[in-house]
Amino acid sequence: MKVLIAVLSVMFFVLQWRLWVGDGGVREVQRHQAEIDRLSEQLEEQRDINNALRAEVDDLQSGLGEIEERARSELGMIGEGETFYQFVGEKVDVGSDADNLARVNSDKTQ
Repeated sequence: MKVLIAVLSVMFFVLQWRLWVGDGGVREVQRHQAEIDRLSEQLEEQRDINNALRAEVDDLQSGLGEIEERARSELGMIGEGETFYQFVGEKVDVGSDADNLARVNSDKTQ
């Protein structure tokens, strides 16, 4: 009977060790779960990026508004019948808003 209890005790401790430390144990499951969580977050970010790109493609395919906007902002193009004015002159330092406000207030009191 003592031998049977000793054998069962040894088997119990071996199985517990494998459960907590061995291959497929609790540590490995937790590590895999953390990896799954990290990959799920990356997947969600990629889905958001894909949705934004899909919306941009739809805008580009559906009309000229998006194309004109890009041509103006990125390429500096001008529409037909429009006039472009470029002002060349000295660069004036306007200072900060607080300086300008103080200057205006002092002008009013004089």
